[in-house]
Amino acid sequence: MTWIETIIIAIVEGLTEFLPVSSTGHMIITQNLLGLDPASLSESDKAFVHAFTFIIQFGAILSVVCLYWKQFFQFDNSPAPAGSSCLQKLKHRFNFYWLLVVGVLPAVVIGLLAKKSGVLDWLLDSVEVVAVMLVVGGIFMLFCDKLFNKGTDENKVTEKRAFNIGLYQCISVIPGVSRSMATIVGGMTQGLTRKRAAEFSFFLAVPTMAGATLLDLLDLFKEDTAWATTHNITMLLLGCVVAFVVALLAMKWFVNFLSKYGFKAFGVYRIIVGSIIIVMLLTGHSLAMVD
Repeated sequence: MTWIETIIIAIVEGLTEFLPVSSTGHMIITQNLLGLDPASLSESDKAFVHAFTFIIQFGAILSVVCLYWKQFFQFDNSPAPAGSSCLQKLKHRFNFYWLLVVGVLPAVVIGLLAKKSGVLDWLLDSVEVVAVMLVVGGIFMLFCDKLFNKGTDENKVTEKRAFNIGLYQCISVIPGVSRSMATIVGGMTQGLTRKRAAEFSFFLAVPTMAGATLLDLLDLFKEDTAWATTHNITMLLLGCVVAFVVALLAMKWFVNFLSKYGFKAFGVYRIIVGSIIIVMLLTGHSLAMVD
């Protein structure tokens, strides 16, 4: 990957990580537009591009910790209910982190299964899957506000709600679904407002993407380390920095937009992009803009 390719893909990641349009799907599309079709790459280059797709997402996720640092570094010092056991007192003090652990458990199980079975790598190679899921998800988003926007500010994130949102997050193992969309809609089905569901979606992204990044790094170093050139490592660091900065700027805008206008505009966008790609693929046109 060149410097320009790295910067372009990282900008796309930063812009789309928290939007319900699928950041992974958009990176796969962008890679194809830039001529980085997995079928044309060597095995080591292909492994690096796959890992790059996940690792720079962690750069974007770090922007959550930066923007919401108070939630991540502030503990609950209020007294635990009378008669609480030591474990209950511990959960009370670290409630924020406990909810993230509960929420991420389903994704850990499903993600590991998809990774070890090879299904995840197959999905990451399929721009067809991305295009179809963009359209399907877009159609759903045209109606989800009417179906699920019934949350109230009184409803908080509980253990049960966190786990159920985590189950919705598992759907996003399919590129083009959007982790953000799955978890926000999951929160709305649990009675959370769009704003609260979006914020918990951001928080849940931190352990989810940290785990995915760690797994990809371990897999990369287990296999042939020929990819670990100074250039490739520099590209990873550059991608993470660019994704972090862009995501930081995009995240706050998204929360305000979603609270006011909902999902419909994103649904229309997904349908248009997905339909264009499907038509191009069906008519035998290559997505590559660069040879």
